[in-house]
Amino acid sequence: MTLRVVVVDDRRLVAEVLASALRVRGHRVLGAASPAARAVELVSAKQPEVCLFGCADPEAPDALAPVGRLGREFPRCAVVVLGPVPSPLGVAAAFAAGARGYVRQDERIEGVERALARARSGETAVAPQLLRDAFAELLDPRDGTHAEGARLAGLLTEREADVLARIVEGEDTRRIAAGLGVAPSTARTHVQRLLTKLGTASRLEAAALAVRTGLLDQLATRAPERP
Repeated sequence: MTLRVVVVDDRRLVAEVLASALRVRGHRVLGAASPAARAVELVSAKQPEVCLFGCADPEAPDALAPVGRLGREFPRCAVVVLGPVPSPLGVAAAFAAGARGYVRQDERIEGVERALARARSGETAVAPQLLRDAFAELLDPRDGTHAEGARLAGLLTEREADVLARIVEGEDTRRIAAGLGVAPSTARTHVQRLLTKLGTASRLEAAALAVRTGLLDQLATRAPERP
C-alpha cells in the first residue's frame, strides 16, 4: 500500500530522517517541513492522504492546534501524531484534537508505517501496548519520566549539551562551529566527545537517542553549571 504523506516536526533532522525512511519503503513523501506549525501550510499545498505530525510535548498549550485546523479544513487528510514515550495526557490530547493515530517517538519505521496506513483507512491507529502503558501510568504514576535521559544528562557539560541541541536541529560542523564561536576542528572534537559519552557511533544515532530518552528535556531543565 503506497501512501501519499507529508512529514512535519519541530526538529528538522527528525522530519528529514522520517521522510527519507518512508521514501525508501516506497511511499510518496510529498514534503517534509519544520517546525510542526507548518503542517497546515504543507497539507494545503501538497494535498496528502496522511500527515505525520511530530510533537515533542502534546500537553503544551497550542502544541496540537495545527492538528485541530487540519481536521476542520482538510478532513480527508488523516493525522498521526508522533509523540513522547508514552504520555497519557498527551495521547488523550492528540485524539481530542482530531488525530487518528498516535505513535511513540522511539517506534520503528515499520510501526510508523502501519499507523499511517491504518489512519488512512479510517481506523484508529494506536498500539494496544501504548494504551496499556498509558493507563498503567495513570493508575500508578512513576517517579521521573526519563530515567535514562536523566542519567545521560548528568554526563554532559553545558558545551556538549549545546552541541547535542545543534545536532538534533540538523546543523553541520561548519554551522556548529559558527554558533559556538570556535574553529571547525574544535567543533569536531566537541562532537566526538559527545558521541563517546552517549555511546553512539554517529550524529544520527545521537539525535535519535536524545529524542527517545527525552534527553534534551532533561538538559533544558537542569540547573546551570557553576563557574
